[in-house]
Amino acid sequence: MAQAYDNGPVAVIINSGARAGQELEADGIRRAFAVHGRQAEVHRVDGGRIADAVLAALEGGARIVVAAGGDGTVNAVAAELVDRDGAALAVLPVGTLNHFARDLGMPSTMEDAIAVIATGRARTVDAGEVNGRLFLNNSSIGLYARLVVGRERLQRGSRLGKWPAMVRAGWSVLQHPRSFSLTLCVDGQDLCRRTPFVFVGNNDYVVEGAHAGERDRLDAGALSIYVLRPGGPWGLLLLALRAMTGRLVHGRDLDQWHATSLEIASRHAQVEVARDGEVDAFDTPLRYRIRPRALQVIAPAAGGSR
Repeated sequence: MAQAYDNGPVAVIINSGARAGQELEADGIRRAFAVHGRQAEVHRVDGGRIADAVLAALEGGARIVVAAGGDGTVNAVAAELVDRDGAALAVLPVGTLNHFARDLGMPSTMEDAIAVIATGRARTVDAGEVNGRLFLNNSSIGLYARLVVGRERLQRGSRLGKWPAMVRAGWSVLQHPRSFSLTLCVDGQDLCRRTPFVFVGNNDYVVEGAHAGERDRLDAGALSIYVLRPGGPWGLLLLALRAMTGRLVHGRDLDQWHATSLEIASRHAQVEVARDGEVDAFDTPLRYRIRPRALQVIAPAAGGSR
């Protein structure tokens, strides 16, 4: 059950390795919380020390821990708060895309987001998990994981920014959309598929039209699973166009299921798995599950985002 967190210090975790984190001013954050009568303790740490910073903040009495950054930073903070009584996650949406903050209905400006956090009003949301690792938005294998790996490689080897590197990596991946064979066990039912892309969402995603990529609920207690049918570069471009215009054909363009558990078996011992925009190598089989209402979050009431 969600609790009220209307008193006590607030801990703000800033990822110093992220560009957004480098631009945040700790004094400005403290002043913004003080306007609402809340004391904020700001911790600026590199990404590898986020977990330690969260635990130290909790030991110091913080009951709200704010992730100031993008979805990767939010994931790292949330991993230490899931299933924890007496502590809640909040988000300052200062990253590049801020998918989780948007789906929570958080305001896009720092001042307005802090005003929401200061109220201390919490609700519970679901969390996804793959092989014991948390995701709040989604996880995938195939095209997107390859795109992220390619983008990071380009950024390390050149002075390209994130978006130019993303475009170049995306073009390279699109030219060679490799398909692979998998066996999916969806809530106990085995299904064999050949695909270039498997997407697993924490709750149901809109996949067509103007709101594609958004979620209406974060507490329905189900994974959403989307498996693309094989296709070449032009086929994938046409698929994207049909998605934008609301003309996807389920069963022809992609398969879709809702489930509480999913296992993906592959002939490869390891596969690259994306989780909330970060990519790591995971041993197979991949075991997904939903963790219903496992995380308390400070956010506007559900249903107010659109």
